[in-house]
Amino acid sequence: MNTRTNQLKILISGGGGLLGTVLQAIDPAIIAPLREEMDVCDKASIDAALAKYKPDVFIHAAAFTSPPRCDEHPMLALETNIIGTGNAVLSAEEHGVRLVYISTDYVFKGDSGMYLEDDELLPQNLYAWSKLGGECAVRASANALIIRTSFSPDEFPYDAAFVDQYTSRDSVSVIAGLILQVVSADVKEQIIHVGTDRKSVKELALKLGKEDVKDLRRDEVSFSAPRDTSFNTELLDKYLNT
Repeated sequence: MNTRTNQLKILISGGGGLLGTVLQAIDPAIIAPLREEMDVCDKASIDAALAKYKPDVFIHAAAFTSPPRCDEHPMLALETNIIGTGNAVLSAEEHGVRLVYISTDYVFKGDSGMYLEDDELLPQNLYAWSKLGGECAVRASANALIIRTSFSPDEFPYDAAFVDQYTSRDSVSVIAGLILQVVSADVKEQIIHVGTDRKSVKELALKLGKEDVKDLRRDEVSFSAPRDTSFNTELLDKYLNT
C-alpha cells in the first residue's frame, strides 16, 4: 500500500495514551491536543480544535479502556466511550472532517474467532458494550470509519499469559503502523479489522520477547476472558496489497 499520511493533516484524541503516543512517534506531524484543550466529553472543545487545526482526518482514540474500572464506574464509561464518541461524530460531521474511530475486538462474543466485519456482535463486559455504543454513533455518519483492533505494549507487561485465549493482537508499534496505512487508504467500507495472524496470548508474549512467560488459563482468573476474538483480515489484506 502507498502510505500517504504525510499528505494528510491528522488530529487525534487520546494522544497521551499508548496508541496515541506511538502514532505520534511514527508520524510527528500528527496533531494531538492535550485534554485541557480538547476533551471529548465537551463538544465545544472538539469544535474549537477542529476549527483551529482544520485536519483532514480526526482519529478518535480517546477512551476509558479498563474493563474492571468500567464495571466500577459505569457512568464514566458511558460519558467517555458513548457520549464522547457521539460528540466526536457530531463535530466531525459539522466541520467536514473524516472521523476514524478506534474500537475493539471485544465487541464479539469470542466463542468462534476469525470474525468478519459483519459478523454478529455480542459484547461480554461493560467496557465492550460501551465501545459498541460508540460504534453505533459512528455508524450514523457516512464519512466515518470504524477500526476494530487490539494491541499490547511493545514489551509484554505480564509474567503469565493465556495459553487458551486467541487473538489477532500485536505490538502497539505494529498496529499503529497498520492504522496509519489504513487511514491513508481509500477505504470504502465503514468497518475494517486491523490485526495480524491468529495466535494465543502466550504466543504473542513469546513473539514480543517475553521468553520466561508462564502459562495461564482462562478458568484461573476471576474475570470473564473470551476464548477467541481473532479477526479475519481479508479486507485489511486487500487494502495493504493495493
